[in-house]
Amino acid sequence: MSAAPHSSTVPSWLVRPDDANALAEAVWPVSAVRDEHGVLEVGGVAATALREGFGTPLYVLDEDEVRARAARTLAAFRAAAASHGVAARVYYAGKAFLATEVVRWVMDEGLAVDVCTSGELAVALAAGADPARLGFHGNNKSVRELEQAVSAGIGSIVIDSWIELERLSAIVERLDATQAVLLRVNSGVHAETHDFLATAHEDQKFGFTLEDAPAAVARIRELDGLDFVGLHCHIGSQIFGTAGFRESAARVVELHADLLAGGEIPVLNLGGGFGIAYTSVDDPTPIEELAQGIADAVAQECDVRGIPMPNLAFEPGRAIVGPAGITLYEVGTTKSVHLDHDLTRLYVSVDGGMSDNARPALYGAQYSARLASRTSDAEPALARVVGLHCESGDIVVDAEYLPGDVAPGDLLAVPATGAYCFSLASNYNWVPRPPVVAVRGGTARVIVRGETISDLLSRDAGVEADSEGNA
Repeated sequence: MSAAPHSSTVPSWLVRPDDANALAEAVWPVSAVRDEHGVLEVGGVAATALREGFGTPLYVLDEDEVRARAARTLAAFRAAAASHGVAARVYYAGKAFLATEVVRWVMDEGLAVDVCTSGELAVALAAGADPARLGFHGNNKSVRELEQAVSAGIGSIVIDSWIELERLSAIVERLDATQAVLLRVNSGVHAETHDFLATAHEDQKFGFTLEDAPAAVARIRELDGLDFVGLHCHIGSQIFGTAGFRESAARVVELHADLLAGGEIPVLNLGGGFGIAYTSVDDPTPIEELAQGIADAVAQECDVRGIPMPNLAFEPGRAIVGPAGITLYEVGTTKSVHLDHDLTRLYVSVDGGMSDNARPALYGAQYSARLASRTSDAEPALARVVGLHCESGDIVVDAEYLPGDVAPGDLLAVPATGAYCFSLASNYNWVPRPPVVAVRGGTARVIVRGETISDLLSRDAGVEADSEGNA
């Protein structure tokens, strides 16, 4: 690879590749390869066959990749915890991507699932999930949602506020139930991530401060029907390295130690939000290193205070499903725009955009892209992949090198879209949301049906329906 031309219009991290067809190993699913015709395959299914069978845009999820990442993550944390004589539980993040099939996959591999709305709870239960392996998050759980969770026999509820504490107490009394709860606390550690993704600092909507937590735990312990099982802390998302977790563990274990005077505390949930590779320069920390580093930090803090180490729980976030997904688009138009320093940027417009991937617009998130329907010997060109929406900020991939001959009708694949793309999808500009297709062993099947314009019109009360109810 050669260095990119120096310019403020080219990100400093972006490297001009020697081969704009190459697939960066860390960014793509393990199964992603090019066949003898240069067509991208994922899960043994060609991108061109996926377009023919399901259209574009199209979310594609590699089932084996999801399962393998779930199994590897669980094994890593169980081994790390076992090295200190305790157990570990790993929760799949429902908010990253949720469908009944995915719930079944991750539960087959031994994971629990966390949900944060009645809708996510309904999906998990519809998948046949054991309620005891579900956890309920959220800063504004309604009475109805809490009643549904308690009635279902949910494994744990993470209490986020004084109002919720009293609300849940009244519910368990009314239902004559006992509910295991954790208390979410803010350790004050700021994750090195986007401000909107850092969730442990004090000036934000989640959890209790370390100073207020003892009073909240005391109140939980005096209430019949609430079983305090541990503290919960989450410092952010898309985090590389263990430094933030180590510092957070020191502060939360100190609180944990103080609270032991009031009774046993079997669990400590340190969250997660582990980072993944979106571009070739991203270097995620191996999950085994993360697991052992965090477990060692907790063990050390407990040893210093002379207290037993609790069982551990973790929430890896996007790390399970994010790298398993790609999105396929068809190129509609291209145009070259002259920039400063004699540079030219190739704008590549595709048939999706911010309605199927809001993260670049929300967070300035960076992604990669490659031609999926062919390879090319053309020189790499500085490109920006943009969507079809009437917004100048409708950017899918802000900066990438693509073959300079990319043209209308080409298929383009964007990797690492398994998390927070479908979940954040919208109907902006009345664009139907794409289907989600799972691939495995050379076959593809729809796991979430896509929408049609007729589906959108059916919700418009001003549209007359025919005798069969069709808009």
